[in-house]
Parts: sequence; C-alpha cells; structure tokens
Amino acid sequence: MRYCKNCILPSTRPGLKIGSDGVCNACKTNSESLINEIDWGEREKEFIKAVNSVSSNSNWDCVLPVSGGKDSTWALLKVLEYGLKPLCVTWKTAKRNNLGEQNLQNLISLGADHIDFSVNPKAERAFTRDAFVRSGIPLIPMHLAIYNLPIRIATQFNIPLVVYGENSAIEYGGEKKYHTQELTKEWLLRFGVNDGTTAQDWISSEISEKDLLPYTTPDTSKFCPKAIFLSTFFQWSVFKTKEIAMQNGLQVPDIAKSGTHSFSDIDEEFLVTIHHWLKWYKFGFTRKWDNLSLEIRANKISRDKAIQYLVNNPEEVPINEIKDFCHYIEISENQFFEYSEKFRNRDIWMKSNLGKWIIKEPLHPKILN
Repeated sequence: MRYCKNCILPSTRPGLKIGSDGVCNACKTNSESLINEIDWGEREKEFIKAVNSVSSNSNWDCVLPVSGGKDSTWALLKVLEYGLKPLCVTWKTAKRNNLGEQNLQNLISLGADHIDFSVNPKAERAFTRDAFVRSGIPLIPMHLAIYNLPIRIATQFNIPLVVYGENSAIEYGGEKKYHTQELTKEWLLRFGVNDGTTAQDWISSEISEKDLLPYTTPDTSKFCPKAIFLSTFFQWSVFKTKEIAMQNGLQVPDIAKSGTHSFSDIDEEFLVTIHHWLKWYKFGFTRKWDNLSLEIRANKISRDKAIQYLVNNPEEVPINEIKDFCHYIEISENQFFEYSEKFRNRDIWMKSNLGKWIIKEPLHPKILN
C-alpha cells in the first residue's frame, strides 16, 4: 500500500492515483491553488447556458434527487436561487431515522414539490442481501436507485433536466475525463458504486425484472433529460454545504454516525455504516480516513494530527448496526462475518503471530487492525 503524502488515503481507494511526487489525484484536483484559479463567474454562465439549453412543456424545470442532508439542501437552495422549479425525488431508505425525516421535511419546506419513493420492501431486502453476498456492496440498490429513479421520473413527466450535487470523481479521485459537467452512462458504471453492474444483472428467483424497474435506466430514445453536476458549476465543499444547510434549518447530531463528520450520513440507521465498514476489509481504510482527508485539504487539520487521531481512535466494529443489518436481510451475525471475510483483501492484510488480521503496510505502526 502507498499513502498520499498530503492526505492519508491509500492507493487501494477506487479511482485514487498517487503520482510520482507522492500526492494523490484527489488532493491535486482539490488543492486550494487550483480551485482559486477556476473562473467561477464563467462556470456560473455555463450553468445558466446549460439550463437555458433545455426546454419542455413540463410543469417542472428539473428533477432534484434529495435525501434531506446538507448537500441536497444546498442543491435545492441553489436551483431555487436561479429561478428553477424543481421536483424533488427521494429514494426512501430501508430505515430512515427520525432526524432524517425531520431534515427531509425541512428541505421540502424551503419550497419544493416532492416525491418520496418507496421500493417494494421484499424485493429491496432480497436485492440488498444479494448485493452484500455477491459483491460486498450493500448499497448497490441505493446507488442504482438514486442515479436511475430521477431519470425515470424526469422521462415520465417530460422534465428536461436532472440536477445532481457533487461529481465524486473530482472529490475522491478519478481520471480527468470523468470530471464532467454531465452525468453519462460511462461515468455511472465507473463511479456509481454499483460494481459495474446494472439492474438486469440482479434478476433472480426472488427478484423479477419488474421488481427492479426503479433501479433500471429508462428508455430515453423519445425524450432524454440532461443530467448535470452542480459542483462543476459552483464552488462546493462539504463544509460549505453544511454551513449553508444549517443556516436554513438542517439539524445535525453531536456525534458522528460513521467517520468523523457528525453532519454526514445522518439520515438512516445502518446501511451506510455497514457500507463504510466493509471498506476496511476491502481497501484498508474507513470513512474516518475520507473525512480526515477532506479536512486536510481544507486546511482544517494537519496530516500529522489526522494520523494521531486514527491512532487515538482505533476502528470499532459497529455491532449495533451489524445486528440491525443482519435482521434486515435475514441472516445471522456469524454469516455476516463469514461473508465479509470473502472480501478481505489478502494483498493488504496478513495474519499476525497471534492469528489476528493486521495491515501489512500500515499508515502508522499503531494502525494495524
């Protein structure tokens, strides 16, 4: 494993490339000097041009995928600022918590029509179980839904534009060809966190093609909405969206649900936590590392202090979330750990003399397991 010498992310992170200078592509793309070089006034003009280039006879100007969190609250405020009438769409998670519901209602109250879309719970449970067992990615259903369901609704209502928040290829590392203003099929397969699959790949004896309709890309041959990323037109960061969202009613807990940011991943009880925990097995890092790396790039913490934080706050198994997840997909906790072990990356993990799994090349000697 190699670690970026500017942030703390390892070379195992999907999309992350560490150059010969030891700095990763995410740090280079999000360096303060590079961001300051961008002509954001010109980017704003490009956004207005993109909006004006599409038209239809719909009652809405755009579809806006939302969860109610900081990013979607910021996104709603931004499209309203530019006079767009959005139809907000939410894929309803299997276990939305009270805070998530409160924040979603707050977002709607800011001035939006809204669809709260619940997928057939039996089909979604089976899909989530299959995604975990086969790919070790329990959020494949969520990601296929949040990228395809808004397109389907836009197509259904002849809405010309779908507006997403961030382009994760820019935020977390990806080739420049993916630093696009528009969401494309190629981008979706590479950065959609779907293991390169489409909904059709998950048809089984338990899940029919019709069950998977909310996760399926619709036919756009007669009407094809344009999908764009707001973060390529307007200066964006998790700290900026948090600040603006909280000024407009977003509520956040005192303690982080996963990672180090209490303002992220706050709307549901267990799926996102399990997803990030499995990164420990597959890539040798967790949500903490993502969050701390964002703070390093924003000059909120030094790399040395971030590493010391990891030393002082070792990874803890999310027992309660694992119990909830196992109950949801109807497996035992023993089965959970058996399946998880299938995805442990033997290239980066090894057994110690005491028989414990440890990282072969840790970021710090005390960050082993």
